[in-house]
Amino acid sequence: MVGIESHRKTESWGNNSDCCNWEGVTCNAKSGEVIELNLSCSSLHGRFHSNSSIRNLHFLTTLDRSHNDFEGQITSSIENLSHLTSLDLSYNRFSGQILNSIGNLSRLTSLDLSFNQFSGQIPSSIGNLSHLTFLGLSGNRFFGQIPSSIGNLSHLTFLGLSGNRFFGQFPSSIGGLSNLTNLHLSYNKYSGQIPSSIGNLSQLIVLYLSVNNFYGEIPSSFGNLNQLTRLDVSFNKLGGNFPNVLLNLTGLSVVSLSNNKFTGTLPPNITSLSNLMAFYASDNAFTGTFPSFLFIIPSLTYLGLSGNQLKGTLEFGNISSPSNLQYLNIGSNNFIGPIPSSISKLINLQELGISHLNTQCRPVDFSIFSHLKSLDDLRLSYLTTTTIDLNDILPYFKTLRSLDLSGNLVSATNKSSVSSDPPSQSIQSLYLSGCGITDFPEILRTQHELGFLDVSNNKIKGQVPGWLWTLPNLFYLNLSNNTFIGFQRPTKPEPSMAYLLGSNNNFTGKIPSFICELRSLYTLDLSDNNFSGSIPRCMENLKSNLSELNLRQNNLSGGFPEHIFESLRSLDVGHNQLVGKLPRSLRFFSNLEVLNVESNRINDMFPFWLSSLQKLQVLVLRSNAFHGPINQALFPKLRIIDISHNHFNGSLPTEYFVEWSRMSSLGTYEDGSNVNYLGSGYYQDSMVLMNKGVESELVRILTIYTAVDFSGNKFEGEIPKSIGLLKELHVLNLSNNAFTGHIPSSIGNLTALESLDVSQNKLYGEIPQEIGNLSLLSYMNFSHNQLTGLVPGGQQFLTQRCSSFEGNLGLFGSSLEEVCRDIHTPASHQQFETPQTEEEDEDLISWIAAAIGFGPGIAFGLMFGYILVSYKPEWFMNPFGRNNRRRKRHTTTH
Repeated sequence: MVGIESHRKTESWGNNSDCCNWEGVTCNAKSGEVIELNLSCSSLHGRFHSNSSIRNLHFLTTLDRSHNDFEGQITSSIENLSHLTSLDLSYNRFSGQILNSIGNLSRLTSLDLSFNQFSGQIPSSIGNLSHLTFLGLSGNRFFGQIPSSIGNLSHLTFLGLSGNRFFGQFPSSIGGLSNLTNLHLSYNKYSGQIPSSIGNLSQLIVLYLSVNNFYGEIPSSFGNLNQLTRLDVSFNKLGGNFPNVLLNLTGLSVVSLSNNKFTGTLPPNITSLSNLMAFYASDNAFTGTFPSFLFIIPSLTYLGLSGNQLKGTLEFGNISSPSNLQYLNIGSNNFIGPIPSSISKLINLQELGISHLNTQCRPVDFSIFSHLKSLDDLRLSYLTTTTIDLNDILPYFKTLRSLDLSGNLVSATNKSSVSSDPPSQSIQSLYLSGCGITDFPEILRTQHELGFLDVSNNKIKGQVPGWLWTLPNLFYLNLSNNTFIGFQRPTKPEPSMAYLLGSNNNFTGKIPSFICELRSLYTLDLSDNNFSGSIPRCMENLKSNLSELNLRQNNLSGGFPEHIFESLRSLDVGHNQLVGKLPRSLRFFSNLEVLNVESNRINDMFPFWLSSLQKLQVLVLRSNAFHGPINQALFPKLRIIDISHNHFNGSLPTEYFVEWSRMSSLGTYEDGSNVNYLGSGYYQDSMVLMNKGVESELVRILTIYTAVDFSGNKFEGEIPKSIGLLKELHVLNLSNNAFTGHIPSSIGNLTALESLDVSQNKLYGEIPQEIGNLSLLSYMNFSHNQLTGLVPGGQQFLTQRCSSFEGNLGLFGSSLEEVCRDIHTPASHQQFETPQTEEEDEDLISWIAAAIGFGPGIAFGLMFGYILVSYKPEWFMNPFGRNNRRRKRHTTTH
């Protein structure tokens, strides 16, 4: 951890034969027995071994191995330490479950296992540790419910359970912990109402319940928490009016209600909280006018009210005495009018956010900010104001480090006076996305402190200026969605650049070689351009740091370079003209999570050798010339696999999916209120997937999203019964193959399934009745097989189109009659022309896919005799659409 110095205490142990003189060792003065062993912050590593000599230290009372690099499981040898009163193993990499025998260490007063990789459930025997005053389990992978026996720990003063995967309701027995002063439950999956028994904890000082699924109102029993100073219930589903019960807790210094569903107005008597230093209530539904009475609280330092429904003129009232306010965020409300000039009296303000203010097309008077000498961060995005001249406003900010003007109309005209030697500025982060800028701002040439620059979504034309690469501190540059055509070559680029995003421009020619000199590059996204030629071999210079490479939707040709991207987490070269085979060196990319090579000309066998990549989560081989059988491969972390539209053949073994564990048990440890996406830092992965009959673009990929697409190949034989093990699967597409036999009834185990397509095969027999029990299944297609028998009942089948069953002459039943009742010709007698060639299939797909871009949400055509339906689940689709010019394919991105 930052601020903790480490040195190897054991280095001194060889200098003295008496262990009692060793650093970190304390002995009993009379008996000479070792009673304390403190090896914290000693840069040690290794495992707990069952035959460890520690088991012989029978009189040990304190064992501290915290802040090291130990790993593995805790062995039962620790049971021998019956005199142990303090055990601290925090901040290591220990894993496995807590042994049930932990309850035998009955003398323990302090147990800290936080920030490791422990998993499993908390054993109920932990309730036997009746002398515990400190229990720290935060920052692990524990799941399940907290045992009610935790209520037996009556001496407990600190309980830390944050950052795990606990779910369900928190046990009401917690109300028995009458000595508790700190309760940390944040970042879990607790649900239900907040236990009212927490109100019995009269000694409680700190209560953190944030990032869970609690709902309802804050219990009235909280009025008993007279000692409470910090309360955080943010990022839950709590509602109702402002909890007036809190107004009696005059010791409160920090209150966070953000990201809930609170409504109504903020009460003026909130000023009774005279010690309030931080009040966060952003992203709720509070109404009324701006609560200027909050400025009366003299200690108030941080105030966050953004993302509510506050309205009216922005009035700060009479700010007479010097304010202590350092942070003020009131953006994304419904305020109208100008920014009040009285804001200049908030002389200690360091961060200010007033985005989405309706200034009624009045110009912003930037001179009012010149009095804020400490202002460090200013967010003025999306104002309905007149044009802001970047050259005119920068002189007002001598100390400002971050400025956000995104969504405004900004003029960055390069004035002749700029080049004369303007005063140096301190801007480190500048956000100018969507500002209508047409020329690259020349004034930035002198911003030598600039580290973060976003000029995406503008209309900037021409070439990216060469001087940009000479700014010594620039580490993030977003040029996406402009009309740049090329790069001016810099004389000597600075090596500081870590993130270069240049997608959706008009770049042509070869990828510029100077990019190979940006040796600190971590993310490179040049997708959706017109680059040609091969992938530069000089990119070998980037291999030690480059983690994300996206060259999708270009005109790149040639083969894959070998041995140049060993550090990659994500590689996307889809929709190019690459040829040859996948480089076998990919199997050494141990960090690789995403590999997408779709729509190229790769001619190879199935890359079974990729199963050596233990972190691989997304594999897309779609639309290439892969061929042959797909060997049994173990993909324990794989979430999404798309090998559609290739020439794979052969049959799949019955046990083919047995080892695909991530699709089998994902929900037991990674679902929750935190929505996580594949990606890291400033970059998130995206892909195109056939889902519910429509080619859909996932502009972000949820980590809980799973899909298997084997369609458009030449697979034969039976569908493996082991498919039923993939209980977390959302999309299954096996269409357009030559599968035979029955549809396995084990598909009925896929309780998370939303889309099922087995059309255009040679399946026979009945549709398994178990499929009718899949409550989330909203799209299914069984057309053009040889299926017979009763179509299952259930609401899911009644919502399908008749075309989902056509081409199966032997199907019957009330469900089929219901969905086909508006078709004049009975479904069992309809005849459909089979497409003649694969090329014709692809032409038809292209025509239909193009229609999606013009009419999403409408039934828009026929393909192979069935109707495609556009499906747009808002939990993973782009809500704003995307500029799709120059795309070879149009997709739904809503």
